[in-house]
Amino acid sequence: MTTKPADAAARATVYGYPRQGPDRELKKAVEGYWKGRVTAGALRGTAAELRRANWRQLAGAGIDEVPTGDFSLYDHVLDTSVMVGAIPARHRAAVAADPLDGYFAMARGTRDVAPLEMTKWFDTNYHYLVPELGPDTVFAPDPVKQLVELAEALALGLTPRPVLVGPVTYLLLAKPAPGAPADFEPLSLLDRLLPVYAAVLAGLRAAGAEWVQLDEPALVQDRDAAELDAAARAYHMLGSLAERPKLLVASYFDRLGEALPVLAEAPVEGLALDFTGPAAGNLDDLAAVGGLPGKRLVAGVVDGRNIWAADLRKALATLGTLLGPADRVDVAASCSLLHVPLDATAETDLDPQVLPWLAFARQKTAEIATLAAGLSRGAEAVAGELAANRAALDSRAASPLTRDPAVRARTAAVTDADARRAQPYAERAAAQRARLRLPLLPTTTIGSFPQTGDLRAARADLRAGRIDTAGYEERMRDAVREVIAFQERTGLDVLVHGEPERNDMVQYFAEQLTGYLATRHGWVQSYGTRYVRPPILAGDISRPGPMTVRWTSYAQSLTDRPVKGMLTGPVTMLAWSFVRDDQPLGDTARQVALALRDEVEDLEAAGTAVIQVDEPALRETLPLRTADRPAYLAWATGAFRLTTGGVRADTQVHTHMCYAEFGDIVQAIDDLDADVISLEAARSHMQVAHELAAHGYPREAGPGVYDIHSPRVPGADEAARLLRTGLEAIPAERLWVNPDCGLKTRGWPEARASLENLVAAARAVRAELDDRPAPGARR
Repeated sequence: MTTKPADAAARATVYGYPRQGPDRELKKAVEGYWKGRVTAGALRGTAAELRRANWRQLAGAGIDEVPTGDFSLYDHVLDTSVMVGAIPARHRAAVAADPLDGYFAMARGTRDVAPLEMTKWFDTNYHYLVPELGPDTVFAPDPVKQLVELAEALALGLTPRPVLVGPVTYLLLAKPAPGAPADFEPLSLLDRLLPVYAAVLAGLRAAGAEWVQLDEPALVQDRDAAELDAAARAYHMLGSLAERPKLLVASYFDRLGEALPVLAEAPVEGLALDFTGPAAGNLDDLAAVGGLPGKRLVAGVVDGRNIWAADLRKALATLGTLLGPADRVDVAASCSLLHVPLDATAETDLDPQVLPWLAFARQKTAEIATLAAGLSRGAEAVAGELAANRAALDSRAASPLTRDPAVRARTAAVTDADARRAQPYAERAAAQRARLRLPLLPTTTIGSFPQTGDLRAARADLRAGRIDTAGYEERMRDAVREVIAFQERTGLDVLVHGEPERNDMVQYFAEQLTGYLATRHGWVQSYGTRYVRPPILAGDISRPGPMTVRWTSYAQSLTDRPVKGMLTGPVTMLAWSFVRDDQPLGDTARQVALALRDEVEDLEAAGTAVIQVDEPALRETLPLRTADRPAYLAWATGAFRLTTGGVRADTQVHTHMCYAEFGDIVQAIDDLDADVISLEAARSHMQVAHELAAHGYPREAGPGVYDIHSPRVPGADEAARLLRTGLEAIPAERLWVNPDCGLKTRGWPEARASLENLVAAARAVRAELDDRPAPGARR
């Protein structure tokens, strides 16, 4: 491999880093502030100390250039809205009165004001706050956060690189504000926004920034000529500024494709490209445009989204091929390390043979530093690190944990018939109405009820040995009884057991399936202060025994109303895990589906009439490039149908999806062949109901009328208005009434009041419909 001369040594860098701290200190400080236990000054102090600790760790690991501006109290896209002054009209008074409280009001809402809409950050499980823009939006620079963090890093003697969401991606991620004309496109505001970015860049340069990174991941998606022209105009304007730092335009999650020549020709000093997974196509694309002469290339050759140790020799070979096409090549992860846990060495409960297979954020920084040294000085300079890495990779490949011949034989025997219900929907619907006898506009919840401090304390007591399994399960039965009694009093029609025994909708199942590994400290930010611990899908999957049947059966014994069996679907089990990377995802999905199919059949045998298989990740895992989507949707929908395909006609199959854009997967939703689907709709004002109607969706649907990601309690009138909007698109005979998502993160007072209002809204709208009974319904 060709190496660089000493004066052009490769630099090691990252685009972003986990924010929470080793013990989730940020979560505790922010939630303490919301509850009045932590002052604004103390919150800012905790945040500043976490930033300093991150930068020191990065520098100590050999990272030459540290990111600033990526740290956030809630969300980096929301931070960008603040930076450019894009404050929705309904939040301006709160922001003016107190910028910090106004910031959190935009994120969470208040008693009287709705928050910004939330959706997934590309195909990750991170949620961002969607900017709301309109023709009257007036931008104004507010770079205080970026300047403060730059100054903090400079004060430590480090080389910082501020990281900003790029202007094109910011506008492409935005949505029209309420009241904007139907044909309004946020990208039309580009020429109005660019001077604000110019002012921010000038301020950062004056404050000491040599480089600034502008993230443009939206350009890895399919973009039309007008959008590519907008990118060209944006970077010609910003690149031509007299007073600015050097510009590094970053993309990740996929190949740049048709946007690569646009950025290659722009007057910017550097590009950062992803070379992992589907983005490996950037290698060929880079050669096709003649490389990046005169530009810096930051090569993302370490996977920033998964937790497996990189193949360092393979990554070095990739880096070696890039030395010619660019003026200089530096080394990075493929994207921000926000998407992985902090430190694998904290996982002392894992089998010691497994730990060398893993690379969390701290281990990835070491990999990046090793690769930069190897690129600069040759592979012999890092021979010890390469040998240890090879041993870890070989150990994983040879481990019996990864392969189970019985699982592979069963998966190979699956037929198309296994993934199809035996009866068409019309027959199933009639049989289900006769069995369930539900009223018009039946009410239900999505599954989970509030995870109270008492429930979390019970789990902690069990782990610590302060109570035994019998004592723990009695506490869970108490919680189930409370949830069932509340739902009956409130008047809900299809009940749930509340899931008090579940720590997480994926982890709970992963801990009961072979092939999965669970972490204790592997927290990853999902949104705001919501952190999850994705399990590690390391080997072939099977189900040793029933996982949910006794809890569902116990809840059903307490009521004569139907209680849903609640499962997490195969695609979500993959998407919200760190999934194995040594076989096709479709193969892994079929293994998980067969394990869940066994659970579905056991629930049905126990008398469960309604079974919900949640797939909130179906849309988020959709490939970013249109050409890659048909193959994904084929195995994803097939895995869902394999899970549910064996049930009787009178067993009603539900599924659920939330916080994503559904319009481009309506056909896939149809292909799931679920009898009922519930979807997030409250923040988007029932948009999905109209998308289903436009498609001609033939089955039952429950677009949510209660936004559970905000602490505000919607009134019965508000829920009824949303319900009436849903009725404009979906006939009453096929419309369900439910929240947007599970209630796990809400407190009991707000959940209780919101569900009481939801039921009141359903009853009011039923009365408006003259209380028409659905066929076979009880009156």
